[in-house]
Amino acid sequence: MNVPEKIRLDKWLWQARFFKSRAMAAKLISAGKVRVNGTHAGKPARMVGPGDVLTFPQARQVRVARIVALGLRRGPAPEAQALYEDLSEPQTEPQKQDNFPRAPRFEGKGRPTKRDRRKLDLKRSGDLE
Repeated sequence: MNVPEKIRLDKWLWQARFFKSRAMAAKLISAGKVRVNGTHAGKPARMVGPGDVLTFPQARQVRVARIVALGLRRGPAPEAQALYEDLSEPQTEPQKQDNFPRAPRFEGKGRPTKRDRRKLDLKRSGDLE
């Protein structure tokens, strides 16, 4: 089987297992959030090949990857990791997000009782402090 010299950007991101589907990759590319060699990739059909450097957001970090090879299929993770060289800075610790309230703690285990839920509703509405 011949390996093509270039492949669609959305297909390569999917084969390298950065996204669960080509549609998700295409949506991010169309939104203008993916860069190829420092320039915005305007369309999911943009052709990429070995040596190109991709920059894109994934989850809560910005990924930078150099394309090493083009795949023939979406294979297992070790096969997908051989398609690129990760140039991203390693994250030391996950950042805390203080903008979300902590989950309420209830006595006992499992789900809150009806009484606990009523107290929680009153507290949220501001009637009980």
